[in-house]
Amino acid sequence: DLIIIDKPSGFVVHPAAGNRDNTLVNALISHCGNSLSGISGEMRPGIVHRLDKDTSGLIVAAKNDRAHRGLAQQFADHTINRAYKAVVWGKPAHKSGIIEGNIARNPRNRKKMAIVNRGGKHAITHYRVEKNIESKGQLCASYIECRLETGRTHQIRVHLTSIGNPIIGDPLYGSKDATKLRNKVNATFYEAVALLNGQALHSYLLGFVHPINGKKILF
Repeated sequence: DLIIIDKPSGFVVHPAAGNRDNTLVNALISHCGNSLSGISGEMRPGIVHRLDKDTSGLIVAAKNDRAHRGLAQQFADHTINRAYKAVVWGKPAHKSGIIEGNIARNPRNRKKMAIVNRGGKHAITHYRVEKNIESKGQLCASYIECRLETGRTHQIRVHLTSIGNPIIGDPLYGSKDATKLRNKVNATFYEAVALLNGQALHSYLLGFVHPINGKKILF
């Protein structure tokens, strides 16, 4: 009924303009044949949710329409248990907290999302600092966990940038904050950051009620 994938960074989920091949959908079709749910159309068979290209980690796909409908309802009801690990520049002002702000397309850059005062979709992110990351006695970054109440496009990236702690390696958000914070760290830490392949954001936990047998499962 389901297939769970640990998606690598740099892997696009579904075909789009400029990227028709070498996507997760292509791999799913190769692996599963014609058994995937067709609800999302021929370009997105089995796809119930997505991860950004540069975000790694767990994603679930539906292998039949019944499973797809059951999972889609849970995503719509915000009952899916999802958690991420991230490494961010600097140290958040609070050890834990809730970031809340409606998210919509950035009117000045259509490739980006932004927190908006009017319109947009309601978004809530819970975060908790798990570890301060130091290099040569200098605090450079923070290792944090994020849990989502909602699942908006680029939600974690936008929300963490909004509190002044953009994700390390994020190519799109928080460039001014990242440059400012990066200039404060020592060369040893910056060299380690330069070796990252993509952004430091990983979907490490995914839990839901199995849409066919009704059992709670956690990956």
